[in-house]
Amino acid sequence: MSTTMKKERISSPAKRQKVDTEETSEMTQKVCTKEAPPPAKRQKVDTGETSETTQKVCTKEAPDSEWPEAWLMPDEVEDQTADNKLEPNVPVSVASLREIGISYWKMDAENYEYPTISVPWNPKDSTDPKLSQIRDNRGYSYADIITVHPDHLPGYEDKIKSFFEEHIHDAEEIRYIVGGQGFFDVRDKHDQWVRIHVKKGDLMTLPEGIYHRFTTDSTNMIHAMRLFVGQPVWTPFNRPCEEHPSREKFLELHPIEKNPDSVVV
Repeated sequence: MSTTMKKERISSPAKRQKVDTEETSEMTQKVCTKEAPPPAKRQKVDTGETSETTQKVCTKEAPDSEWPEAWLMPDEVEDQTADNKLEPNVPVSVASLREIGISYWKMDAENYEYPTISVPWNPKDSTDPKLSQIRDNRGYSYADIITVHPDHLPGYEDKIKSFFEEHIHDAEEIRYIVGGQGFFDVRDKHDQWVRIHVKKGDLMTLPEGIYHRFTTDSTNMIHAMRLFVGQPVWTPFNRPCEEHPSREKFLELHPIEKNPDSVVV
């Protein structure tokens, strides 16, 4: 409103000269007081609405169509880096992954650069607004970045074998794949192995207490960011550990069910 009045006053200098100065000032004051909303109040409303909209967009999990491919796999494998699909293949739905507490976001890993190795790496150094929003909303205060590859991980072969031991953690596991690809294997609600093929741009969380393991695929390279709430504790508890508090917590939320149609392999 005040902008329009200013333009009218500038565009009609002759007419303005014919009006008494006091009358013009009084009219202007009345109009502005009546019609112009208080600037501070308008700014407060706009800011609140923008913040809420941004938060909803940034923290929403990916739709089912963007989740990584997952399938049932045999209990025993000869080559942990192979696909190891059953014959015929038995896909696993996103609903089944959500059911055991897995969360997933599709990230933009193409337009942001990360160091090959940084232990630790300050998550506040992120220039990706979506990653920053997820970090803040979920309370991730620690991060590091590693590259699992023979050239960048000393004792690569031994480390890969140890990663592939079935285990749990006493905290949520968060992995953002910023390059390369690999497999997360998790036990489903029927205690069957599900293989999830994670690739660049995948950010996935595994719930505390879930049995799982990890390996690179046949490319032998994955570049990953590990995030953590508070100080990191990477201690694995190998199976069996049914009486561990974190395992008991997981089973309360996601009890194992006997499935008469389970695939025996």
